[in-house]
Amino acid sequence: MKNLEELVAGTPGLERSDLDVWIKEELVTVTREQETLLFTDEQCARVRLIYTLRYELEIDAAALSVVMSLIDQLYDTRKRLLSLSAAVVTQDRGIQSAIIAAMESRSAPPK
Repeated sequence: MKNLEELVAGTPGLERSDLDVWIKEELVTVTREQETLLFTDEQCARVRLIYTLRYELEIDAAALSVVMSLIDQLYDTRKRLLSLSAAVVTQDRGIQSAIIAAMESRSAPPK
């Protein structure tokens, strides 16, 4: 875990004021221990992603929350798909085959 000062110092170009805004807008969550703000590795990666989107890809500040919401939905979908895949693998071959057949029939183009 990193504190706020370590995160800002370790992220070239990141300004404390930007991070304060992102926290206020709830784009980034923080853990508080007494008066210290702490960031997990995942939260630090999210800050770097937001920084990249905002300043390197020049995503408008107003659109940033929409983009991050879509990214969050994509990550959630990916996590759920991995969970589903793991559950399917634990089933016997007949059930696996039935699931695959049902998926293929639903994804086939209409005639």
